[in-house]
Amino acid sequence: MSAPTTTRADQSAMTHREIMEALSGLLLVLFVAMASSTIVSTALPKIIGDLNGSQTQYTWVVTATLLTATATTPIWGKLSDLYSKKLLVQASIVIFVLGSLIAGFTQNTEQLIAARAFQGLGMGGVQALVQVAIAAMIPPRERGRYNGYLGGVMALATVGGPLLGGLIVDTGWLGWRWCFFIGAPFAVIALLVLQKTLHLPVMRRDNVKIDWLGATLIAAGVSVILVWVSFVDGSFDWVSWQTFAMVGAGVLLLALAVWVESRVDEPVVPLSIVRQRTTALAILGSLAVGMAMFGGSVFLGQYFQIGRGYSPTEAGLLMIPMMIGILVSSTIGGRMITKSGKIKPYVVTGTIVLVIGFAGLSTIDHDTSLWYVGGAMALVGIGVGLSMQNLVLAVQNTVALKDIGAASSTIAFFRSLGGTIGVSVLGAVLARRVADSMTEQLTAMGVPAGSTSGTSALNLSSLPEAIQHVVRVAYGDATGHIFLISAAVAVIGVIAAVAMKPAKLRSTVDLGTTPPESPEKKEAALAAK
Repeated sequence: MSAPTTTRADQSAMTHREIMEALSGLLLVLFVAMASSTIVSTALPKIIGDLNGSQTQYTWVVTATLLTATATTPIWGKLSDLYSKKLLVQASIVIFVLGSLIAGFTQNTEQLIAARAFQGLGMGGVQALVQVAIAAMIPPRERGRYNGYLGGVMALATVGGPLLGGLIVDTGWLGWRWCFFIGAPFAVIALLVLQKTLHLPVMRRDNVKIDWLGATLIAAGVSVILVWVSFVDGSFDWVSWQTFAMVGAGVLLLALAVWVESRVDEPVVPLSIVRQRTTALAILGSLAVGMAMFGGSVFLGQYFQIGRGYSPTEAGLLMIPMMIGILVSSTIGGRMITKSGKIKPYVVTGTIVLVIGFAGLSTIDHDTSLWYVGGAMALVGIGVGLSMQNLVLAVQNTVALKDIGAASSTIAFFRSLGGTIGVSVLGAVLARRVADSMTEQLTAMGVPAGSTSGTSALNLSSLPEAIQHVVRVAYGDATGHIFLISAAVAVIGVIAAVAMKPAKLRSTVDLGTTPPESPEKKEAALAAK
């Protein structure tokens, strides 16, 4: 049993100015971390083309970051329940900066994947700990208002990132390496701002151990399965000894992880929290939203550049409708949640709109009207803005302050896990459909399918004009199919949101340490007031 803790509710509450000062540093570093991913979304076709990488490597540059961020998110969250949240945020920033610098100096796709994996360690910490710090400062009832700022920063990062990435790639004297370098100085500024403004109580418990074994087993199990997803039906058949070996090993590792988590005193993913109805449903919803959102949006930049022939800068501009949808819905939704104290209606609405948006994108091909694509993207953005952050808020509303870190990071873990699986699965599907389409078109043209081997299909400038057209048609037509999968997965999020129990957001940071009062006692207390 956890030792009694002194909650923020027992101390003098932070003023709005103090909260905004602390938020300035937190939101700045969150912006930098998120922008580092969205910058890559438009720059990656150029990066992989220059490094002569494959579609599978394209996918793994993104997957590697998500995977390490996913695996370490629960660890960061658990550490935040035991040690200084401020110190941990700063440590994650340092790791992120080092990873960014290493990525900028890489010379091939293998090095880039490794650097992005290291960068993900810090990114996982930033994304989890910003949520934890906000939860430790602000009561759930008021958090909807500040979640609006959070959503605004996320939208700004997702809007500005692709545009900035495109501009950097299209600026000859900069080059794509600056997509990684540019975030480092801003992260250092955030580090200094937090040193001055972030002051949170340290609620450390004695004789506590971090479940490194559980975290390792989870990461290993997920990694093995994702590696299998990337290579099945390409390097080997669905029914083969490689499939049985890799899937069997992955399932065994994950089963061992569950066994370990059920027996250690301080599990990385607390099963007691996961078993709660709201948390379980929020996890299911986050998995679905994460898989649909990350898995779908990662390939939009590639669709516009490779499938439609636009420049990286133009691709960034074309992604604005989705980002505006996130900005508007998260900001307005956050304020309405604070005003009403209700969260379920907004989550349900968001997940439904998300499904509609992805269903719209599932019909696109290499010559679909850009107005239609933009409208469908805007719906996806609105759905994400109303659902993603509010699923975290729903869980934070049901747990005690001492478990905020573990609960928040658990939701972030499963959302990132969904994104990791989504990027890997959809990337594998896209690669297979593109390869089949190119083979079919080249055969019809009388060109041997293997005639372009040794040159990346993503390096269009090195290909003959006729082959470039084949590549564009293949990517443009195949992308719609992966959005159909995203729509189907997002339906699971709708089911989870509908099944959530309606609950009013509490107006205190902590649940309180006293047992629930009987209705008679509550009545007497009200009368006394």
